[in-house]
Amino acid sequence: MTPDDLPALDEADISGDALLERYRRTRWRTESLAGPLSPEDQSAQSMPDASPTKWHRGHTTWFFETFVLTPFLPGYAPYDQAFGYLFNSYYEAAGPRQPRPQRGLLTRPSAQTVGAYRAHVDAAMARVLKGSLTEEIRERVELGLNHEEQHQELILMDILHLFAQSPLSPAYQPGAPSARVDAGPQRFHRFAGGLVEIGAGEEGFAFDNERPRHKTYVAPFRLSDRLVTNGEWMAFIEAGGYGRADLWLSEGWATVKAEGWEAPGYWRREADGTWTTMTLRGRHPVDPNAPVVHVSYYEAAAYAAWAGRRLPTEAEWEAAVTASGSASLRQVCGAAWQWTASAYSAYPGFRPSPGALGEYNGKFMVSQMVLRGSCEATPPGHSRATYRNFFHPGSRWMFAGLRLADDDRLTEVTPENTFLKDVIAGLSAQPKTLSAKYFYDAEGSRLFEAICDLPEYYLTRTETALLRRIAPEIAARIPSGAALVEFGSGASTKTRILLDAAPNIAVYAPIDISPSALEDAAASLRKAYPDLAVTPLVDDFTKAMRLPDGAKGRTPVGFFPGSTIGNFAPAEAEALLRQAKALLGEGALFIVGVDVAKDPAVLIPAYDDAQGVTAAFNRNILVHINRELSGTFDPAAFAHKAVWNAADSRIEMHLESLRDQIVMVGDHGFRFAAGETIHTENSHKYPAEAFEAIAARAGWTVSQRWVSPQPEFAIYALTA
Repeated sequence: MTPDDLPALDEADISGDALLERYRRTRWRTESLAGPLSPEDQSAQSMPDASPTKWHRGHTTWFFETFVLTPFLPGYAPYDQAFGYLFNSYYEAAGPRQPRPQRGLLTRPSAQTVGAYRAHVDAAMARVLKGSLTEEIRERVELGLNHEEQHQELILMDILHLFAQSPLSPAYQPGAPSARVDAGPQRFHRFAGGLVEIGAGEEGFAFDNERPRHKTYVAPFRLSDRLVTNGEWMAFIEAGGYGRADLWLSEGWATVKAEGWEAPGYWRREADGTWTTMTLRGRHPVDPNAPVVHVSYYEAAAYAAWAGRRLPTEAEWEAAVTASGSASLRQVCGAAWQWTASAYSAYPGFRPSPGALGEYNGKFMVSQMVLRGSCEATPPGHSRATYRNFFHPGSRWMFAGLRLADDDRLTEVTPENTFLKDVIAGLSAQPKTLSAKYFYDAEGSRLFEAICDLPEYYLTRTETALLRRIAPEIAARIPSGAALVEFGSGASTKTRILLDAAPNIAVYAPIDISPSALEDAAASLRKAYPDLAVTPLVDDFTKAMRLPDGAKGRTPVGFFPGSTIGNFAPAEAEALLRQAKALLGEGALFIVGVDVAKDPAVLIPAYDDAQGVTAAFNRNILVHINRELSGTFDPAAFAHKAVWNAADSRIEMHLESLRDQIVMVGDHGFRFAAGETIHTENSHKYPAEAFEAIAARAGWTVSQRWVSPQPEFAIYALTA
């Protein structure tokens, strides 16, 4: 029989007999949790934040002795006067105490003596609970029982941390963890918000930090129906999440660097590349379907930023789980404590109790974050919707995970909202598609810059070397005072090569659909070239009808590097070149980079690199949709695919659904079968005659063609 096999008691029954029975069961459960541990296990302390099991057993006993027996049982004498010093935790009003980091130094009293101490106090408590109970006694006993249940969870947290330090990876419990079934895609449920009531009412037990119940305003929001899984966290790791300072709070990033974090607590990458984790059942492979646990607030916030979401506030969490539609939420309690975005502070009207018991919660209301729910180590019946757990944002030895939220941005298809319009059209098509132009938000641009540095990605390296060699020839064609109009956000090395070679360029005017990418590029170039006017234009360069303001009245020179022209089908490329001619005007110069057709053995690795950067770049379009269009894509549920299409002379990038799933974008739902793909990008590789024919049909003349050594890449100077 386990500690949790006994039938539940009705906590509303507070008669003396019922309270005594609850007391005995709670105390028995603590001893049952300590049962599998040796005396040596019970005495060790693995870190200052943890405590030995023996100390937990003694401290919870001291609580009843100090706050119930001493004041309310006439003639009671403490079991051992020294135990007040040994087992007081933080109650200043109760006297001095053993420093917390030194609890593991207490070899005496023995675990057996602590057991005798518990039996002595239990016998005295039985006399109290069989007598006439005042309201104050009932309240203190109720607090003591809930306090002991908190320490039951701490026993399991602390023993897991202790066992994780051992090279033997000992198991607290026998057997392997139960395998979890696939939780399916996250679904984000809408909650109207408004003026809501949170906190515990006056009826029933609650800790003082749960009161008073009060009203607070919550804006409309959306909350995921489940917790983030280990599999989803693995995608965050593989995408370099622990190496990206831009995702992290400043203190979080400092902690990552100082502690060397590369994964959740207790995770270890084995020699074969797989992940294992330390559990109460020993070390086992990480289950991708289980909720991720042992992550800090810093990690949870970074993951949410990477996923294009955020953490819920504690008011949102409580409002959601108590709303009429809360049945749609899974894993509310019992799976993992859930970090919120709320700092731990007092509710309006909070007043701590007088005396030592007033120290229980109030004095910790600073520098900590609130968690809601409960975890697998939480005693049955201990949690409730109003329960406020709290830890320092860097802590992760507790069973803490996360549930994602975001603002309820109900987005309608309007003529101005072309992003949503294009996504809905693409996902409604058969086969499904997404336009490659939506790769390039700020994160997509960053990932693409990383791709350009990969050993497999010959394009940038080859084009850059060629551009360095021919830059003086191109500069000689550019008139003084010209405006360099780049089709894309720019700020790359290639842009700077041309600007360095042609100081006669007066204005740099990039056109890009992503405001964030443009802002980053413009800021970078303004700093590097203080005498250069930088005037970006947020627009779709395939459809732009006007030049950026700074280019007006100047001779425009178009710049379209990177073989981005290859992302367009031949007919689309022709239309783009025709549009560029109309935009730049007669007599304009247009510098275009074009990748040349070559062996697929060279091409495919360039679009499916060993480090997975291209895969992260491809999946980031889903994150972009989630963030901007209230999408519910699970990026980890899609695999990156790179395929050579010989008939059309192009590399194709796809995102393959790894399971049957339904994804929402705004109010539109899209069903994916396992194995179904979204076609996200084409990269055409042109023989010289094929591209030159397209340019001619669009009204351009090839005035110069430069070609690199193998792997061949071409740069064209086209004139209108």
